[in-house]
Amino acid sequence: MMKSLKIAVAGLGTVGAGLVKLLADNAGIIAARSGRAIEVAAVSARDRSKDRGVAIPDSVVWYEDAAVMAAEADVDVVVEVIGGSDGIAKQVVETALARGLSVVTANKALLAHHGTQLAKLAEDKGAALAFEAAVAGGIPIIKALKEGLAGNSIAQVTGILNGTCNYILTTMRETGRDFADVLAEAQALGYAEADPSFDIDGVDAAHKLCILTSLAFATPVDFQSMHVEGIRHISAVDIEFAEKLGYRIKLLGIARKTELGVEQRVHPCMVPVRAPIARVDGVFNAVVAEGDFVGRSIYEGRGAGAGPTASAVAADLVDIARGCRTPTFGVPVAALSPLPAAPMTARQGAYYMRLMVLDRPGVLADVSAALRDEQVSVEQMIQPGRAPGETVPMVMTLHDTTEAAMERAVARIGTLAAVVEPPRIIRIENL
Repeated sequence: MMKSLKIAVAGLGTVGAGLVKLLADNAGIIAARSGRAIEVAAVSARDRSKDRGVAIPDSVVWYEDAAVMAAEADVDVVVEVIGGSDGIAKQVVETALARGLSVVTANKALLAHHGTQLAKLAEDKGAALAFEAAVAGGIPIIKALKEGLAGNSIAQVTGILNGTCNYILTTMRETGRDFADVLAEAQALGYAEADPSFDIDGVDAAHKLCILTSLAFATPVDFQSMHVEGIRHISAVDIEFAEKLGYRIKLLGIARKTELGVEQRVHPCMVPVRAPIARVDGVFNAVVAEGDFVGRSIYEGRGAGAGPTASAVAADLVDIARGCRTPTFGVPVAALSPLPAAPMTARQGAYYMRLMVLDRPGVLADVSAALRDEQVSVEQMIQPGRAPGETVPMVMTLHDTTEAAMERAVARIGTLAAVVEPPRIIRIENL
């Protein structure tokens, strides 16, 4: 058997500790599959006394400074599981690659903002930059796009890419409770951070979608062109009406080629209950890829946590140990072709609209006129009961139209005296 692959682990949080445990517990099977042992030779963490639930062998060299470890450790690979788009994480990855060391990272923010530059550095130094753990946790979607679907032209990638949001939306549907209440529960259970903004505002999912877009369409990462919305505005009322209309609400990341360029958008969607992705609940993630020869393929699993993420990191380490090497984004950096960003206003599709209106004569006519003038047609409408003079919901689904037309219609409807709250719009995706 070949000499062991020595690795340094930057960060001993949930994922880093989970990786050390996985490599110890499954050392035999990993060595058999790699053709050699994978040995943790160095780690970085400030507090050596902290109980991380895993024993660190005495032979492992400890560093308090991860950047110093990346610059000095006698290893073959640096694993970065610190997180963050800049700062120490970026320094660790750049330092390791500059030394010609391969890097495995779970850092989606770093790749979404600096992935193309880091891929070029890795290429120049003959090193690998691998990141299976950066998107969808234990789901091998990076390998699927780079290798399993390499013979296909990919038309679209769609995914539930954030388990926190999926848990919140699932629990709201199952219990009828509202967003703030379920978010507090998710925080208590450890599914949401104390500051959950990156998750519930869609930024985490957008980072992951940016990476998938680059892989799917062989284009440089372009986070600035991303349209991002979160789930703060989703109410129990919307989820109830979605069920009545035959839909479920999911936060989706959608990357799609169009005649105008590439769409990259993250926002809540209504998807038909019959769609496989509609049945992916709780903290699970799912990704749907559509290729010209393979058709539609679906990948589902746990998107976060120590075990799934460590599993993905280990898969990359096994590839490196074997000598398997593919370009960071599936093709050499020079072959990544910038594509125009399709404007969000050009999005075409159906819509759900909920209005809270004063129940009085003429309201429907005024709303209909605003829609008519933008050539937006109503598919169906629900107005439960009558409550003359009181506020009631008016719910519509609208036939395919453009985002620009909907924006103009909604702006006009929002000025009507009988509309007492801002109109609520959710895009319908017939996946």
